[in-house]
Amino acid sequence: MFEQMDAIHPLLPPAAGLLALLVAAVIVDLIAKRILVRSVRTVARRSSATWDDALVAHNVFGRLAQVVPALIVFVGVPFVPGLPEGGALLIRNVAMGYTVLVLTLALTAILSAANTIYAVSPMAKERPLKGFVQLVQIVVWIFGGVLIIATVLDRSPLLLLSGFGAMTAILLLVFKDTILSLVASVQLTAQDMVRVGDWIEMAQFGADGDVVDVQLHTVKVQNWDKTITTIPTHRLITDSFRNWRGMSQSGGRRIKRCIFLDVSSIRFQTQDEVDHFTRFALLKDYIKNKHQDLAAYNTGLATEVDANVNRRRLTNVGTFRAYAYSYLKNHPKIHNDMTLIVRQLAPGPEGLPLEIYCFTKTTEWVAYEDIQSDIFDHLLAIVPEFGLRLFQKPAGSDLANLK
Repeated sequence: MFEQMDAIHPLLPPAAGLLALLVAAVIVDLIAKRILVRSVRTVARRSSATWDDALVAHNVFGRLAQVVPALIVFVGVPFVPGLPEGGALLIRNVAMGYTVLVLTLALTAILSAANTIYAVSPMAKERPLKGFVQLVQIVVWIFGGVLIIATVLDRSPLLLLSGFGAMTAILLLVFKDTILSLVASVQLTAQDMVRVGDWIEMAQFGADGDVVDVQLHTVKVQNWDKTITTIPTHRLITDSFRNWRGMSQSGGRRIKRCIFLDVSSIRFQTQDEVDHFTRFALLKDYIKNKHQDLAAYNTGLATEVDANVNRRRLTNVGTFRAYAYSYLKNHPKIHNDMTLIVRQLAPGPEGLPLEIYCFTKTTEWVAYEDIQSDIFDHLLAIVPEFGLRLFQKPAGSDLANLK
């Protein structure tokens, strides 16, 4: 048959052979994709394992299937009649280069699938490997590109690799950010500085939220307003940032807020007021112990002195401070094993700050805010019981009442 074609025209036999080879490659490709790949995907969906689902999701099997028609062309070209040796060599080189390209794509897809499988494990939050996987993929692409060029040009890959020595300086400039990010990724992972799920703050980038992804070049943070901030990985090493993971792991979240008292309302308590506060369940022990302490001190005075001037007496602000401490100490949602302080700060233009410093038993944001608000609702409402006034700058209504 080929002899008859050759008699008609010398180019017909190689053209017919190449067409037959192409048809065979297309048929094999259809069989591989529609039968083998679909069968593998069906088996993967029905199996209970998760690793095969990751391979299917990243189309590993589909890319491997593309190797088959390329190999058909590579093996079948020598059997095409009348094809010049140079043309056959070129087609074989292109087919082999395509095979290397597909295998490179498949290998990078396998690495991505491996990272997907690892990402669902508990260890992934502590030791994210996505940055390292991306680095390996870059290396695979570099070597894959060298092999593709060497295969198509029919040259030794070592010859091309030897030329990289002269390009080192250029490569360092081109991959400067990648090198910085690689070093930063190693440090972040080795020192356990950032994990997926950590709440971090980085004011210079406007980041304040949860880390959702740690890559080779960037770290993605979903802010509390649901916007996404992308931070270069190496900036987490060179710049400062706040990580709230320690708070989450401790099981307690700090409350640190002041109540401002009007200094002019601070005074000593009368005996009737002291008797009144003994009926407060949270103040019984304080009044009793304080009364004994003051009585012992006043009894020990060396000379007869005026009681109202020289004797120690209870103050309304001191009693309120003791009440606030006892209230927090007995609050079911306040952590008693952590620091708990009710203290006075230095008086200023806004009155006397009484600082509440304690930790809740939960770190969940909404619950924490609810507990904090509930505590200050109560303390602010009970301040007048102690003869104290809250400090507040004059408002328009206050000035109007002066008329």
